Amino acid sequence: MKIASFNINGVKARLPRLLEWLEGCKADVVCLQELKSLDENFPRLEFEDRGWHLELHGQKGFNGVALLSRAPLHDVRRGLPGMEDDPQARYIEGRHDGVLVASIYLPNGNPAPGPKYDYKLDFMEHLRCHAAGLIASEQPVVLAGDYNVIPENSDCYDPRAWEGDALFLPQTRAAYNRIVHQGWTDAIRLHHPGTDCFTFWDYQRGSWEKDHGIRIDHCLLSPAAADRLSDAGIDRMERGREKASDHVPVWIVLS
Repeated sequence: MKIASFNINGVKARLPRLLEWLEGCKADVVCLQELKSLDENFPRLEFEDRGWHLELHGQKGFNGVALLSRAPLHDVRRGLPGMEDDPQARYIEGRHDGVLVASIYLPNGNPAPGPKYDYKLDFMEHLRCHAAGLIASEQPVVLAGDYNVIPENSDCYDPRAWEGDALFLPQTRAAYNRIVHQGWTDAIRLHHPGTDCFTFWDYQRGSWEKDHGIRIDHCLLSPAAADRLSDAGIDRMERGREKASDHVPVWIVLS
């Protein structure tokens, strides 16, 4: 089973690139983030005509997450427990062939300190609590998406450039580690140790051309899913395409 995640940065703006990538990636489940579209305005037919089943949790102009799958999903949940009334659409999960898959778009949190950063930490705490229950269930779970967290110094081109940023603050990294240390496996880093695994390059300042990237898109696997992990990767060259998202897809394969 191949599971991919892609912050598309506007599904309508990137629709041709997304459809082309979907044709080649051969995934069974795709987690999308930053749809910037209400559910009723999502271009459903473009995906359904190609055999995809859709579960959406959209928002006008901002945020929005989705799950695309080759078979209908079960046990679909929109929003984190305790945050069901959150107007920001940032979490959706569903079950595919016995594997629970979540698409996550964690808040950016800038400027920090401030209310946006407080919201980021609150979201991460709700995610930690939900993740703890998923770990305790001993089922295969994949928490994939744009975490807006740079976990280590090696996950950015220049740590000094990110000092004071909400993605890199010690409190952010500590909150992320409290989740990971429950027993989750960072699939991308496991399969690509000691190398840069950037997943985001800003549109400004020639970041892509200079390879001034950061790694903020992650696939965290529960022990039952990690036991089945056979491959993981990053579709880096998607960033160089015309009208590309500023993120690139990440993916895993479970035996």
